[in-house]
Amino acid sequence: MTRGLQGRVSISWMRMRLAPSIAFALAIVPLVLMTPSAKAQTFTVLHAFTGGADGGNPYAGVILDAEGNLYGTTGGGGALGGGTIFRVDTTGQESVLHSFNREEGITPKAGLIRDASGSLYGTASLAGGPGCAGQGCGTVFKLTSKSKLLVLHHFTGRPDGQRPHAGLIRDSSGDLYGTTLFGGAGSPGNGTVFKVSKSGTESVSHVFTGRKDGAEPLADLLPDGKGNFYGTTSRGGFYGEPCQHIGCGTVFELDNTGKETILYNFTGVDGNNPQAGLTQDAEGNFYGTTELGGAFNHGAVFKLTKAGVETVLYSFTGETDGGTPVAGLLRDITGNLYGTTEQGGDGGGTIFKLDKAGKETVLHTFTGTDGYQPVAALIQDGQGNFYGTTYSGGTDAYGVVFKMTP
Repeated sequence: MTRGLQGRVSISWMRMRLAPSIAFALAIVPLVLMTPSAKAQTFTVLHAFTGGADGGNPYAGVILDAEGNLYGTTGGGGALGGGTIFRVDTTGQESVLHSFNREEGITPKAGLIRDASGSLYGTASLAGGPGCAGQGCGTVFKLTSKSKLLVLHHFTGRPDGQRPHAGLIRDSSGDLYGTTLFGGAGSPGNGTVFKVSKSGTESVSHVFTGRKDGAEPLADLLPDGKGNFYGTTSRGGFYGEPCQHIGCGTVFELDNTGKETILYNFTGVDGNNPQAGLTQDAEGNFYGTTELGGAFNHGAVFKLTKAGVETVLYSFTGETDGGTPVAGLLRDITGNLYGTTEQGGDGGGTIFKLDKAGKETVLHTFTGTDGYQPVAALIQDGQGNFYGTTYSGGTDAYGVVFKMTP
């Protein structure tokens, strides 16, 4: 299965380690064999990246300010080729707020968060220094409202972590929290959960060992407001078939003392390789996606109760309904879930809706000129419009920022 997404750890890393064929029992997983298509949506490409000065290949989604402007990052392009921070205004005009250089970090794969003053915070997955076999270990940065970039932390690999792929969360005191894919202990290490204080001091909250406690977190953390965090690791946990030598991934809780508890170990038919973070309902149930696993090994949408009971809400077939979801979910007030699949449809991925009954509806199928390979989560404005990005596709095949009106 060719994806043409070079440089994404989630693809090259997993494909080198997966067994060539995996058989799953179908009877225990709820399926939707006939996937309806929704009534026509209004889909608009707001900006198609050229791969040049305007940036290219956004891994992450966008955020929205009160005026309706969108902000995001691109993994490549910009004045120096190391990626950008960009804005798309309400007229669809794109402007580059910053182009990354090696000292600041390059190849940002995570989205942004924004504070009340308009400053933006994020991570760069590479460079920022000479460590990590010369590639650099990545950085945590702040872009002020005057477009001045400040590096808040340079990762060194051990013990603080390396290659942050996930975005940040920020508490009421201004402290930042996130995860790193590698680093912590050993070489290359199995990842960390870290904190960067508002004064710029970094501390490690948890070092993953790579076994029962999980390994290689790719996703943002979910806070509960009490100092506890919830997240996923893309591997580790259960090491039986079909996940021998790599693990199928976990859902974990990290309390405010740094103690980690594994809430769930994926085993394959129930999901495999969760790359996205979690969303939560008012009752405390978690919802998420796995890139692989499910009945057809094309990924799944799952629900996990507070008691640790997991249910596969939908198994993707990899056909018209989509396949390999690597992004998180958006949940509306009535309990419907919305997300993207990197593959499926006509090959370029989909935007889907999953209702409370487990019925999946494809809202949009990407064909290439309108974008290709959506690998980021959606956001929604107060009028119900959805916004997102695709990694590739568009006029010049470097990805797009899009809007979809239901």
